[in-house]
Amino acid sequence: MTRDGLAPLRMRSQRLWGTRFETPREVVRWLAAVQAQEFALAKWSVAQRTRRATHTDVAEALATGVVVRTHVLRPTWHFALGEDIRWLLKVTAPRVHALNAYYNKQHELDTKLLTKSNKLIAKALEGGTHRTRRELAAALERGGIPASGPRVAYIMMRAELDAIVCSGAMRGKQHTYALLDERIPRAKTLDRADALAELTLRYFTSRGPATLNDFARWSSLTAAEGREGLGLVGKELESRVIDERTHWFSPASRAARASSQPMIDLVQGYDEIIMSYSESRDISLGLGEGAFINAILLDGHLIGRWRPTAKRNSVLIDTVLTRALKRVETQALDAAVDAYGKFVGLTAARKRGK
Repeated sequence: MTRDGLAPLRMRSQRLWGTRFETPREVVRWLAAVQAQEFALAKWSVAQRTRRATHTDVAEALATGVVVRTHVLRPTWHFALGEDIRWLLKVTAPRVHALNAYYNKQHELDTKLLTKSNKLIAKALEGGTHRTRRELAAALERGGIPASGPRVAYIMMRAELDAIVCSGAMRGKQHTYALLDERIPRAKTLDRADALAELTLRYFTSRGPATLNDFARWSSLTAAEGREGLGLVGKELESRVIDERTHWFSPASRAARASSQPMIDLVQGYDEIIMSYSESRDISLGLGEGAFINAILLDGHLIGRWRPTAKRNSVLIDTVLTRALKRVETQALDAAVDAYGKFVGLTAARKRGK
Protein backbone atom coordinates (compact mmCIF):
# COMPACT_ATOMS: atom_id res chain seq x y z
CA MET A 1 0.00 0.00 0.00
CA THR A 2 1.33 3.42 -1.01
CA ARG A 3 0.20 6.98 -0.28
CA ASP A 4 -1.46 7.12 -3.72
CA GLY A 5 -3.62 4.15 -2.77
CA LEU A 6 -5.02 5.66 0.43
CA ALA A 7 -7.66 7.94 -1.10
CA PRO A 8 -9.25 5.27 -3.35
CA LEU A 9 -9.26 2.80 -0.48
CA ARG A 10 -11.08 5.32 1.73
CA MET A 11 -13.65 5.97 -1.00
CA ARG A 12 -14.40 2.23 -1.08
CA SER A 13 -14.42 1.90 2.71
CA GLN A 14 -16.89 4.78 2.94
CA ARG A 15 -19.04 3.13 0.25
CA LEU A 16 -18.89 6.09 -2.06
CA TRP A 17 -17.41 3.56 -4.48
CA GLY A 18 -18.00 -0.15 -4.92
CA THR A 19 -20.84 -1.98 -3.26
CA ARG A 20 -23.63 0.42 -2.31
CA PHE A 21 -26.28 -0.10 0.32
CA GLU A 22 -29.98 -0.61 -0.29
CA THR A 23 -31.38 1.64 2.44
CA PRO A 24 -30.50 4.78 4.41
CA ARG A 25 -30.58 2.68 7.59
CA GLU A 26 -27.71 0.51 6.31
CA VAL A 27 -25.63 3.57 5.44
CA VAL A 28 -26.03 5.20 8.85
CA ARG A 29 -25.34 1.95 10.65
CA TRP A 30 -22.15 1.44 8.64
CA LEU A 31 -20.87 4.95 9.36
CA ALA A 32 -22.16 4.99 12.99
CA ALA A 33 -22.77 8.75 12.78
CA VAL A 34 -23.08 11.18 9.87
CA GLN A 35 -22.49 14.91 10.43
CA ALA A 36 -25.76 16.66 9.61
CA GLN A 37 -25.95 20.37 10.36
CA GLU A 38 -26.48 21.06 6.63
CA PHE A 39 -29.72 19.08 6.66
CA ALA A 40 -30.57 18.84 2.95
CA LEU A 41 -27.03 18.04 1.88
CA ALA A 42 -26.53 15.60 4.76
CA LYS A 43 -29.43 13.61 3.28
CA TRP A 44 -27.47 13.57 0.00
CA SER A 45 -24.43 12.15 1.85
CA VAL A 46 -26.59 9.25 2.98
CA ALA A 47 -28.35 8.69 -0.33
CA GLN A 48 -25.23 8.68 -2.50
CA ARG A 49 -23.98 5.65 -0.58
CA THR A 50 -27.08 3.70 -1.64
CA ARG A 51 -28.01 2.23 -4.98
CA ARG A 52 -31.00 4.46 -5.64
CA ALA A 53 -32.36 6.16 -2.48
CA THR A 54 -33.81 9.66 -2.87
CA HIS A 55 -34.27 12.52 -0.42
CA THR A 56 -37.77 11.14 0.23
CA ASP A 57 -36.34 7.80 1.36
CA VAL A 58 -33.95 9.50 3.78
CA ALA A 59 -36.75 11.75 5.04
CA GLU A 60 -38.91 8.67 5.71
CA ALA A 61 -36.15 7.07 7.80
CA LEU A 62 -36.01 10.27 9.86
CA ALA A 63 -39.79 10.60 10.12
CA THR A 64 -40.15 7.11 11.58
CA GLY A 65 -37.23 7.41 14.00
CA VAL A 66 -35.17 4.73 12.27
CA VAL A 67 -32.60 7.52 11.90
CA VAL A 68 -32.49 10.42 14.35
CA ARG A 69 -30.78 13.79 14.08
CA THR A 70 -29.22 14.82 17.35
CA HIS A 71 -26.01 15.99 19.02
CA VAL A 72 -23.50 13.22 19.55
CA LEU A 73 -19.72 12.74 19.11
CA ARG A 74 -19.03 16.48 18.87
CA PRO A 75 -21.04 19.64 19.63
CA THR A 76 -22.82 19.47 16.27
CA TRP A 77 -25.71 17.67 14.63
CA HIS A 78 -25.35 14.07 13.46
CA PHE A 79 -27.55 11.40 11.98
CA ALA A 80 -27.44 8.16 13.95
CA LEU A 81 -29.63 5.09 14.15
CA GLY A 82 -32.24 5.24 16.86
CA GLU A 83 -31.13 1.79 17.98
CA ASP A 84 -27.52 3.04 18.36
CA ILE A 85 -28.04 6.42 19.97
CA ARG A 86 -27.93 5.36 23.62
CA TRP A 87 -24.60 3.54 23.41
CA LEU A 88 -23.16 6.34 21.26
CA LEU A 89 -24.12 8.82 23.96
CA LYS A 90 -22.67 6.59 26.66
CA VAL A 91 -19.21 6.68 25.12
CA THR A 92 -19.12 10.23 23.69
CA ALA A 93 -21.48 12.45 25.74
CA PRO A 94 -18.95 12.94 28.58
CA ARG A 95 -16.48 14.41 26.12
CA VAL A 96 -19.09 16.69 24.53
CA HIS A 97 -20.04 17.91 28.02
CA ALA A 98 -16.37 18.78 28.57
CA LEU A 99 -16.21 20.63 25.25
CA ASN A 100 -19.39 22.56 26.13
CA ALA A 101 -18.33 23.47 29.68
CA TYR A 102 -16.94 26.90 28.76
CA TYR A 103 -20.07 27.88 26.82
CA ASN A 104 -22.40 26.57 29.53
CA LYS A 105 -20.59 28.77 32.05
CA GLN A 106 -20.76 31.71 29.66
CA HIS A 107 -24.55 31.31 29.46
CA GLU A 108 -24.95 30.65 33.21
CA LEU A 109 -26.07 27.06 32.73
CA ASP A 110 -25.10 25.09 35.82
CA THR A 111 -26.08 21.56 36.84
CA LYS A 112 -29.04 22.70 38.93
CA LEU A 113 -30.55 24.79 36.15
CA LEU A 114 -29.97 22.11 33.49
CA THR A 115 -31.60 19.47 35.68
CA LYS A 116 -34.65 21.73 35.95
CA SER A 117 -34.67 22.48 32.21
CA ASN A 118 -34.55 18.76 31.40
CA LYS A 119 -37.64 18.20 33.56
CA LEU A 120 -39.53 21.08 31.95
CA ILE A 121 -38.65 19.85 28.46
CA ALA A 122 -39.68 16.28 29.29
CA LYS A 123 -43.00 17.53 30.69
CA ALA A 124 -43.71 19.54 27.54
CA LEU A 125 -43.05 16.53 25.29
CA GLU A 126 -44.68 13.69 27.21
CA GLY A 127 -47.48 11.74 25.59
CA GLY A 128 -45.91 11.56 22.14
CA THR A 129 -45.93 15.33 21.60
CA HIS A 130 -43.37 16.72 19.16
CA ARG A 131 -42.48 20.38 19.62
CA THR A 132 -40.26 22.91 17.87
CA ARG A 133 -37.37 24.63 19.63
CA ARG A 134 -39.38 27.85 19.77
CA GLU A 135 -42.25 26.06 21.51
CA LEU A 136 -39.90 24.44 24.01
CA ALA A 137 -38.22 27.80 24.64
CA ALA A 138 -41.64 29.18 25.53
CA ALA A 139 -42.22 26.28 27.93
CA LEU A 140 -38.86 26.97 29.57
CA GLU A 141 -39.70 30.67 29.90
CA ARG A 142 -42.99 29.79 31.58
CA GLY A 143 -41.01 27.60 33.97
CA GLY A 144 -38.78 30.51 34.94
CA ILE A 145 -35.75 29.75 32.71
CA PRO A 146 -34.80 32.44 30.18
CA ALA A 147 -34.28 30.63 26.88
CA SER A 148 -33.33 32.52 23.75
CA GLY A 149 -30.54 32.60 21.20
CA PRO A 150 -27.47 30.43 21.89
CA ARG A 151 -28.62 29.80 25.46
CA VAL A 152 -31.60 27.71 24.40
CA ALA A 153 -29.39 25.88 21.89
CA TYR A 154 -27.09 24.72 24.71
CA ILE A 155 -30.07 23.84 26.92
CA MET A 156 -31.49 21.64 24.17
CA MET A 157 -28.10 20.11 23.43
CA ARG A 158 -27.81 19.14 27.10
CA ALA A 159 -31.21 17.45 26.91
CA GLU A 160 -30.01 15.50 23.86
CA LEU A 161 -26.74 14.48 25.50
CA ASP A 162 -28.61 13.39 28.65
CA ALA A 163 -30.79 11.10 26.47
CA ILE A 164 -33.95 13.09 27.23
CA VAL A 165 -34.78 14.14 23.66
CA CYS A 166 -33.95 13.43 20.05
CA SER A 167 -35.33 14.66 16.75
CA GLY A 168 -39.06 14.36 16.20
CA ALA A 169 -41.04 14.33 12.97
CA MET A 170 -40.70 17.30 10.64
CA ARG A 171 -43.56 19.81 10.81
CA GLY A 172 -43.47 21.18 7.31
CA LYS A 173 -39.97 22.65 7.09
CA GLN A 174 -39.61 22.97 10.87
CA HIS A 175 -37.58 20.52 12.95
CA THR A 176 -39.10 19.20 16.16
CA TYR A 177 -37.95 17.38 19.28
CA ALA A 178 -39.47 14.26 20.85
CA LEU A 179 -38.81 12.29 24.02
CA LEU A 180 -36.15 9.72 23.26
CA ASP A 181 -37.77 7.01 25.40
CA GLU A 182 -41.07 7.44 23.58
CA ARG A 183 -39.61 7.67 20.09
CA ILE A 184 -36.99 4.92 20.48
CA PRO A 185 -38.10 2.18 22.90
CA ARG A 186 -35.35 1.02 25.22
CA ALA A 187 -33.54 -2.16 24.23
CA LYS A 188 -30.48 -3.98 25.49
CA THR A 189 -27.61 -1.52 25.41
CA LEU A 190 -23.83 -1.80 25.60
CA ASP A 191 -21.61 -1.11 28.57
CA ARG A 192 -18.92 1.51 28.12
CA ALA A 193 -16.15 -0.89 27.07
CA ASP A 194 -18.34 -2.60 24.48
CA ALA A 195 -19.60 0.76 23.24
CA LEU A 196 -16.03 2.03 22.83
CA ALA A 197 -15.06 -1.15 20.99
CA GLU A 198 -18.07 -0.88 18.68
CA LEU A 199 -17.40 2.77 17.87
CA THR A 200 -13.72 2.12 17.21
CA LEU A 201 -14.38 -0.86 14.97
CA ARG A 202 -17.09 0.90 12.98
CA TYR A 203 -14.87 3.94 12.47
CA PHE A 204 -11.84 2.11 11.11
CA THR A 205 -13.94 -0.37 9.13
CA SER A 206 -15.96 2.36 7.39
CA ARG A 207 -13.26 5.03 7.12
CA GLY A 208 -9.90 3.30 7.04
CA PRO A 209 -7.10 3.74 6.33
CA ALA A 210 -7.11 6.33 9.11
CA THR A 211 -4.90 7.26 12.04
CA LEU A 212 -5.50 7.22 15.77
CA ASN A 213 -5.47 11.03 15.77
CA ASP A 214 -8.09 11.03 13.00
CA PHE A 215 -10.31 8.80 15.13
CA ALA A 216 -9.83 10.80 18.32
CA ARG A 217 -10.68 14.10 16.60
CA TRP A 218 -13.72 12.63 14.84
CA SER A 219 -15.11 10.98 17.97
CA SER A 220 -13.98 13.75 20.40
CA LEU A 221 -12.37 11.05 22.55
CA THR A 222 -9.01 11.59 24.19
CA ALA A 223 -5.92 9.98 22.69
CA ALA A 224 -5.86 7.61 25.67
CA GLU A 225 -9.46 6.56 24.99
CA GLY A 226 -8.62 6.09 21.32
CA ARG A 227 -5.70 3.83 22.22
CA GLU A 228 -8.00 1.94 24.58
CA GLY A 229 -10.45 1.40 21.74
CA LEU A 230 -7.73 0.17 19.40
CA GLY A 231 -6.56 -2.16 22.14
CA LEU A 232 -10.02 -3.71 22.22
CA VAL A 233 -10.41 -4.27 18.46
CA GLY A 234 -6.92 -3.98 16.97
CA LYS A 235 -6.73 -7.71 16.22
CA GLU A 236 -9.61 -7.27 13.77
CA LEU A 237 -7.75 -4.54 11.84
CA GLU A 238 -4.59 -4.18 9.79
CA SER A 239 -2.14 -1.32 9.94
CA ARG A 240 0.44 0.24 7.64
CA VAL A 241 2.93 3.05 8.27
CA ILE A 242 2.80 5.59 5.44
CA ASP A 243 4.38 9.06 5.61
CA GLU A 244 5.44 8.23 9.18
CA ARG A 245 1.79 7.79 10.20
CA THR A 246 0.23 4.52 11.26
CA HIS A 247 -3.00 3.93 9.33
CA TRP A 248 -5.56 1.37 10.52
CA PHE A 249 -8.15 -0.29 8.29
CA SER A 250 -10.28 -3.37 7.76
CA PRO A 251 -8.65 -6.22 5.78
CA ALA A 252 -11.87 -6.51 3.77
CA SER A 253 -11.53 -3.01 2.34
CA ARG A 254 -8.10 -3.79 0.88
CA ALA A 255 -9.59 -6.65 -1.12
CA ALA A 256 -12.08 -4.39 -2.94
CA ARG A 257 -11.66 -4.07 -6.70
CA ALA A 258 -10.35 -0.76 -8.05
CA SER A 259 -12.06 0.97 -10.99
CA SER A 260 -10.23 1.38 -14.30
CA GLN A 261 -12.34 4.45 -15.20
CA PRO A 262 -12.04 7.94 -13.71
CA MET A 263 -14.41 8.41 -10.77
CA ILE A 264 -15.94 11.78 -9.91
CA ASP A 265 -18.00 12.40 -6.79
CA LEU A 266 -19.87 15.50 -5.63
CA VAL A 267 -19.55 15.48 -1.85
CA GLN A 268 -20.98 18.12 0.46
CA GLY A 269 -18.64 20.12 2.68
CA TYR A 270 -19.46 18.16 5.85
CA ASP A 271 -19.49 14.73 4.23
CA GLU A 272 -17.79 12.00 6.22
CA ILE A 273 -15.10 11.65 3.55
CA ILE A 274 -14.01 15.14 4.66
CA MET A 275 -14.97 15.28 8.33
CA SER A 276 -13.68 11.83 9.31
CA TYR A 277 -10.04 12.90 9.01
CA SER A 278 -7.93 15.60 10.58
CA GLU A 279 -4.30 14.53 10.74
CA SER A 280 -4.51 12.84 7.34
CA ARG A 281 -7.13 15.02 5.61
CA ASP A 282 -4.40 16.11 3.17
CA ILE A 283 -4.56 12.67 1.51
CA SER A 284 -7.69 13.73 -0.40
CA LEU A 285 -7.88 17.48 0.03
CA GLY A 286 -4.29 18.70 -0.01
CA LEU A 287 -2.74 20.88 2.64
CA GLY A 288 -5.15 23.45 4.04
CA GLU A 289 -7.73 22.89 1.31
CA GLY A 290 -11.22 21.50 0.96
CA ALA A 291 -12.59 21.77 4.48
CA PHE A 292 -16.23 22.87 4.60
CA ILE A 293 -16.63 23.34 0.85
CA ASN A 294 -18.76 21.17 -1.41
CA ALA A 295 -15.93 19.26 -3.04
CA ILE A 296 -15.59 17.72 -6.48
CA LEU A 297 -13.37 14.66 -6.05
CA LEU A 298 -11.62 12.98 -8.99
CA ASP A 299 -10.40 9.52 -8.04
CA GLY A 300 -10.75 10.60 -4.41
CA HIS A 301 -8.77 13.86 -4.76
CA LEU A 302 -10.01 17.45 -4.71
CA ILE A 303 -10.22 19.10 -8.15
CA GLY A 304 -12.91 21.72 -7.59
CA ARG A 305 -16.07 22.76 -5.84
CA TRP A 306 -19.79 22.69 -6.60
CA ARG A 307 -22.98 24.39 -5.47
CA PRO A 308 -26.58 23.35 -6.17
CA THR A 309 -29.28 25.95 -6.83
CA ALA A 310 -32.89 24.80 -7.03
CA LYS A 311 -34.98 26.21 -9.87
CA ARG A 312 -38.72 25.72 -10.46
CA ASN A 313 -38.39 22.37 -12.27
CA SER A 314 -34.67 21.72 -12.20
CA VAL A 315 -31.49 22.06 -10.20
CA LEU A 316 -28.45 23.95 -11.45
CA ILE A 317 -25.04 22.68 -10.36
CA ASP A 318 -22.41 25.40 -10.45
CA THR A 319 -18.95 23.85 -10.80
CA VAL A 320 -15.54 25.50 -10.45
CA LEU A 321 -12.59 23.30 -11.43
CA THR A 322 -8.87 23.65 -10.80
CA ARG A 323 -8.00 22.27 -14.22
CA ALA A 324 -9.56 21.31 -17.52
CA LEU A 325 -11.01 17.81 -17.67
CA LYS A 326 -10.41 15.13 -20.25
CA ARG A 327 -13.43 13.91 -22.20
CA VAL A 328 -13.85 10.77 -20.09
CA GLU A 329 -13.53 12.86 -16.90
CA THR A 330 -16.19 15.28 -18.15
CA GLN A 331 -18.49 12.34 -18.76
CA ALA A 332 -17.87 11.18 -15.19
CA LEU A 333 -18.69 14.67 -13.87
CA ASP A 334 -21.89 14.80 -15.92
CA ALA A 335 -22.89 11.42 -14.50
CA ALA A 336 -22.31 12.72 -10.95
CA VAL A 337 -24.47 15.78 -11.68
CA ASP A 338 -27.20 13.53 -13.06
CA ALA A 339 -27.06 11.37 -9.92
CA TYR A 340 -27.67 14.43 -7.75
CA GLY A 341 -30.63 15.38 -9.92
CA LYS A 342 -32.16 11.95 -9.43
CA PHE A 343 -31.69 12.30 -5.68
CA VAL A 344 -33.69 15.56 -5.54
CA GLY A 345 -36.14 14.39 -8.20
CA LEU A 346 -35.30 17.17 -10.65
CA THR A 347 -33.51 17.52 -13.96
CA ALA A 348 -29.93 18.57 -13.23
CA ALA A 349 -27.82 20.82 -15.42
CA ARG A 350 -24.24 21.94 -14.93
CA LYS A 351 -23.13 25.56 -14.99
CA ARG A 352 -19.47 25.75 -15.82
CA GLY A 353 -17.43 28.14 -13.70
CA LYS A 354 -13.86 29.30 -14.03
